[in-house]
Amino acid sequence: MFVTTQELMLAEIAASLHSSQPLRRLLICGAVPEVSLLHWLRDASQNLGSELAKPYHCFATARAQFLVADCCGQNDDLETFIANAATADSAVVVVDARHGVLEQTRQHSHLLARLGVGHLLLAVDQMERVDWDRGRYESIAAAYHEFAAQMGAPSVRCVPISSQHGDHVAQRSSAMPWYQGATLLEHLHNMEIRRHDAAHPARFVVQNVDAKAHRVTGSLVGGAVQVGDRLAALPAGQTATLTQLITNGDAATTLILDAAVDLKCGDLLVAAEQRAEVADQFAAHLIWLGESPLLPGRTYALRTGTTTVNAQITEIKHQVNVSTLEHVAAKSLSRSAIALCNIALDQALPFDPYTVNRHTGSFVVLDPVTEAKVGCGLINFALRRASNIHWQAMKIDKQARAETKQQRPCVLWFTGLSGSGKSTIADLVEQQLHAMGHHTMLLDGDNVRHGLNRDLGFTDEDRVENIRRVAEVARLMTDAGLITLVSFISPFRSERKLARERQTAGEFIEIFVDAPLAVCEARDPKGLYRKARSGQLPNFTGIGSPYEPPETPELHLCADERSSPETLAAQVIAVLRQREMI
Repeated sequence: MFVTTQELMLAEIAASLHSSQPLRRLLICGAVPEVSLLHWLRDASQNLGSELAKPYHCFATARAQFLVADCCGQNDDLETFIANAATADSAVVVVDARHGVLEQTRQHSHLLARLGVGHLLLAVDQMERVDWDRGRYESIAAAYHEFAAQMGAPSVRCVPISSQHGDHVAQRSSAMPWYQGATLLEHLHNMEIRRHDAAHPARFVVQNVDAKAHRVTGSLVGGAVQVGDRLAALPAGQTATLTQLITNGDAATTLILDAAVDLKCGDLLVAAEQRAEVADQFAAHLIWLGESPLLPGRTYALRTGTTTVNAQITEIKHQVNVSTLEHVAAKSLSRSAIALCNIALDQALPFDPYTVNRHTGSFVVLDPVTEAKVGCGLINFALRRASNIHWQAMKIDKQARAETKQQRPCVLWFTGLSGSGKSTIADLVEQQLHAMGHHTMLLDGDNVRHGLNRDLGFTDEDRVENIRRVAEVARLMTDAGLITLVSFISPFRSERKLARERQTAGEFIEIFVDAPLAVCEARDPKGLYRKARSGQLPNFTGIGSPYEPPETPELHLCADERSSPETLAAQVIAVLRQREMI
């Protein structure tokens, strides 16, 4: 989930300061007021949290206390915006009366509605700059109400204000007598507080397990539990009865069960009669945060709670145009894009739709190499094929097939620039293996594009899919007991990592055929570099598209003019003997 511990900690701080008053979590975003709205709100309140780090503030009135995330002026920091929106009860969207509802306003509002913020308050600021014009305010309010209705926002209020003079922020304004509605602070008081509903199914996130004592420590993130409840451990599916409930006043709660169940950190205990779904494929709305585009088929890391698995976006169903809310086709996603996607995991996880539970229905996407956060997701539903497809057990396995061939199966993955000599070296290696009586298969990049991958071009998206397919074929080949040679440029580390992960540990040998670009271009056996330089091949690796060299290949072949293909092929055979593959 993307609700960070920092936000939860700040909420606990605020609650401890005025525990007798209800806590309202508020997000302020949009245009930058000339004077912070908090200045006027605090004038009518007691400042509780001046020691809190920006952008967080606490203040209290006679009716409520507020934990405020002031994101005005941080409009490019979507990660912080999303994390705070996910915990907000309400949001103040500030627009400048001179400019009205901008695309940025629509993007923020769409995200707030998608993230389930129950109440949106449009603050039309800088009214003094438009001479307190009622018509200007009403046209902006009407445009925003129309947009809010299109995106299904549950509750929207509008108020004209001046952050410079404090009009209609906490006090009424004599400059705008035509406005008889509530002030901004009155609106905030009147908004209902959103909390997880006790009527929702019980959801308990496991942090620690003492199996011998049947003792589980963690956090309740939905519903409620009581002694005597029958609980199910997910994803394992075993059930047990709650015999004792221990709360210590902090975030952690301890449950004592009447029987041992299979649980680990990150798993869920749920109401046995109202279980979360368990699946390895689902549809989700994805908000992309990465500087590099999302490419379907590429393997990313997906984290929900403390559990991290490998994931692929298998299909972008549509991207949302935040200005018009239209659904548009997309083959990749750039930063700030919002899209409905199908996602496949390498193992089944328990989850709820985001509309049912924000904690169990959200996730973050991480770059598999840098572990940087590149996306946030809201789960909609499990895909039906996730429960309809089952692994069929076979009597004859990879080991049995390999034994009949008297060899150990493996994948020799040759990567390098076009013209580096990959295919020539791979062909020589296969000839020698065949002469020794070994069973092999050579998958060459150009040859595969004549059949299996004939529908793919050379964009980054197509290159990712090209390698994904070949990685799956190579896995099938090793399951058949073959020594499989793969000769593909495979320019991206992420896809080579995917290919490695599809194989059993020790069966993937990455071979970097390292020839300098100048040498490859001088060879140019197919005339491709010449075409690339003339602009006829716009996405050619090394010229118009990047090549990411391996960082730690099993074998690094220096394929410049000083080394013959025969010498380099001999190095490959030597590695196979050293590893006792042949």
